[in-house]
Amino acid sequence: METKAVEPQPVRTSDPRTGSPGAVVAAEAGPAEVDRAVRAAAAALPALADRAVRSALLRAAADGLEAAAAQVVAAADAETALGPARLAGELARTTYQLREFAGQVEKAAFLDVAIDHADPALNRPDLRRMKVPLGVVAVFSASNFPLAFSVPGGDTASALAAGCPVVVKAHPDHPATSELCAGLLRRAAARFGLPEGVVGLVHGFEAGPELVRHPLVAAVGFTGSVRGGRALHDIAAARPVPIPFHGELGSLNPVVVTERAAATRAEEIGAGLAASFTLGSGQFCVKPGLVLVPAGADRLEEAVVAAAAATGAGPLLDRRMREAFLTGVGRRAAVPGVRVLLAAGPAPVEGAGLAVRAGVLAVDAAELTEELREECFGPVTVLVRYRDRAELESVLGRLAGNLTATVQLAADERGPEAAALLERLRPLAGRLVVDQWPTGVAVAPAMHHGGPYPATTSGSTSVGATAVERWLRPVVYQNTPPELLPPELLDGNPLGVPQRVTGAIPPGR
Repeated sequence: METKAVEPQPVRTSDPRTGSPGAVVAAEAGPAEVDRAVRAAAAALPALADRAVRSALLRAAADGLEAAAAQVVAAADAETALGPARLAGELARTTYQLREFAGQVEKAAFLDVAIDHADPALNRPDLRRMKVPLGVVAVFSASNFPLAFSVPGGDTASALAAGCPVVVKAHPDHPATSELCAGLLRRAAARFGLPEGVVGLVHGFEAGPELVRHPLVAAVGFTGSVRGGRALHDIAAARPVPIPFHGELGSLNPVVVTERAAATRAEEIGAGLAASFTLGSGQFCVKPGLVLVPAGADRLEEAVVAAAAATGAGPLLDRRMREAFLTGVGRRAAVPGVRVLLAAGPAPVEGAGLAVRAGVLAVDAAELTEELREECFGPVTVLVRYRDRAELESVLGRLAGNLTATVQLAADERGPEAAALLERLRPLAGRLVVDQWPTGVAVAPAMHHGGPYPATTSGSTSVGATAVERWLRPVVYQNTPPELLPPELLDGNPLGVPQRVTGAIPPGR
C-alpha cells in the first residue's frame, strides 16, 4: 500500500495581548527539511575557517539588525507583547554581544594556544595545542528572549565565533521574528561570500529531536523547560556518538533575607523583590521564586505585597504558559500551610488576552513541600519563613541547583557570619548576588550564566566571553614539522595570537 506524503503543517504567529492567531510565516520541518538544513550547515564549515571573515560576519550581523531595528522590534512585540522599550533594550544587548564575540575572535585568546618545546631531560616531545571548532551546532531558541537568546542570540553568536555553523530551532512563540532575524544574518553572510547554510532555521516540535539525533550535529545549545531540555539531553546522550548538550533548564533563584536586613531594610527589600519577580511578567530565567525571610518580618511581607499588587496585570507569552502558570499557582496555594498573601490569577479585565496578575505565597519553613521548591514560570514568588539558622539550613539543604542565589544583608553585616552565609550559598548557584537582585544578566567577560543541575546540564556559561568555549575542542600536534603546523602554532607567531610557550626554541625551528 502506498504511503501518502504528509503535508507540512503551517506555522502561525499569535498575539499574546489577545490570544488570537495571526499570519502563516513558515511550515514545520520534517526529517527531510532538517537533514537539508544540517547538511548545508556542515558544507559551510570550511568557509568559517578564516577568523577575519568570522569577525566581519558578526559585526555585519549586528549592523544589519540595527539597520532593521524598527522592523525587528515591531515583529517581536507583536509576537511576545514584551513591549517596544524592553525589546529595543534586548536588541541593543544582542548587537552588543555580536560585536563582543567579533572582538573575541580577533583577540583569539579562546584558541588557548600552548606550546611545550621538546625537552630530552624530561623525556618530553614537542607538543603544540590549540582549540578547534566542533562542527554544526543546533541552537534552540528561548521563549522569553526573542532576540538575545534566539536566532541572533548568544548561542548563535558564540558558535559562529568559534567557527561553527548553526541550525536554529525557532521557538513557536516568535516564528516571524525568527524568520526575519535569520534572513538578516544570512544577508550579512552573503556580503562576505559565505554560503547561506552558515545559519539554518527550522520550525516545528518534531524538528527538535530530529536535529539532536542528526549525525552531523556536533553540539546543542538549549534554553527552555526542565521537561523538554531533559528529553533532548537524553537523546543527545543516547546517540551512537553522544554529543555535548549545553542546556539551561530551570531555576528557582533562592534569596536569603537576614534578620537584621528585614528589620532595617524592609521596605527597600520588599519593593526590590516585587520589581524583580514581576519583571517581564515573571518570565525571566533568573526570577527570584523562593525567598527565605525571618519569621515575623511583617513589614517586609507587606511591602512585597503592596509593590507587587501595584504592578498590575501583564501578558504571558503563550496560552500554554498561561495555563501552566494558573494551574501551578493554584496547586501551590492549595498546599497545606500555604497562605495566599496576594492572589495570582487571570487579568480582571475582559478581553485581556493572556494577561495575569502577580501573586505572593507564604509558608513556614517546616511545611515547605517539594512542589513549592519547583520553578513556577510567571509572576509569583514564595516567601519561606524561617525561625532560626537550623530551619534556614534545612531549607537550603533541600534546594537543587540554580542560576543565581541572592543574600540581602543589613548595612553592618560584613563579618564572618555574612561570609559564611555566602559560602553556604555557593554550591547552589553559578552567580551569587549581594544586596541587589538577580534579574538582568550583563554581557561581560566576568559573567557566568549557568549553575548546578537542573539550572544547566554542564558547567559552562551561555553569556559572556567564555560561552564560546562550549563549541571548541583541543587538538595537540606532537613532533610536527613547521611546514605542517597551523599558523597559530608556529614559533614565529605570524598571526599574533596569544601563546603560552614553555622552554627555549630549539635551533632551526
